[in-house]
Amino acid sequence: MNVIEINNLTKTYGKARGISNVNFNVEEGEIFGFIGPNGSGKSTTIRTILSLIFPTSGSAKIFGKDCIEFAPEIAKEIGYLPSEVFYYDNMKVMDLLKYSASFYKKDCTKRIIELAEIMDLDLTKKIDDLSLGNKKKVGIVQGLLHDPKLIILDEPTSGLDPLMQHKFFDLLEEENKKGATILFSSHILSEVQRLCDRVAIIKDGKIIKVEKISTLKDNNFKRFKIQTTSTVNKDFFNIDGINDFDVKGDICSFLFRGNINDVMKKIAGIDIANLWIGEPDLEEIFMHYYEKED
Repeated sequence: MNVIEINNLTKTYGKARGISNVNFNVEEGEIFGFIGPNGSGKSTTIRTILSLIFPTSGSAKIFGKDCIEFAPEIAKEIGYLPSEVFYYDNMKVMDLLKYSASFYKKDCTKRIIELAEIMDLDLTKKIDDLSLGNKKKVGIVQGLLHDPKLIILDEPTSGLDPLMQHKFFDLLEEENKKGATILFSSHILSEVQRLCDRVAIIKDGKIIKVEKISTLKDNNFKRFKIQTTSTVNKDFFNIDGINDFDVKGDICSFLFRGNINDVMKKIAGIDIANLWIGEPDLEEIFMHYYEKED
């Protein structure tokens, strides 16, 4: 069963680009990644399926119900964390969360305290006194306090320190084990790779790929940066799978997709002062791995 069904969803803003003919489904019980560079259309898609804005054309269903026609009914079963959170500054955290809980017509106090403990959130503080990271924690607790069947997260980790991100991911995995379906939007590939089963990739307002994370990992690039004690040119790394080779002084860098052992054997044959291996950002992956989609 599909919890989310999106069919040719389009939202235009005059001459400004929105989203065009977006199609993907999120199955019940999965953690689904929605990924793309900043400004690619992720938030517009999410706001449209939540009926916070209305589509120019196309449609979307949540729990098999039309997102516009049944918006109030659907909202009761959704936990939503927007990319930016704004609150009444003078309210205390607990008062705000209880106010949020009142919309669901059930006592969520126990769950609020439980979530606040996990996220290390002080419920007695005023919103105005909170850091950006702590305001994001309020948003996380607010989105989960009513045990929603569907959790929609738009760039949820911005403002969280690495330790808190780790706790947050553990929390999401627990919610998923309890039966919640999760749509996780991010521009950070490693976050999506850790959590998600499948992923939809959006670029310039259009879906360019929907695939399993395992497939994405198999086809993923690594970014190499090598500081050498002597000059190395591209001909030395005559290996299939090398892209974007660049030399600046004593540092050469390139993207690589393939058997990492092939590159390491080459590196072993030169004198190196330092070596960095990391994940390229999404823009680089789009530029190379998805060239054929453009």
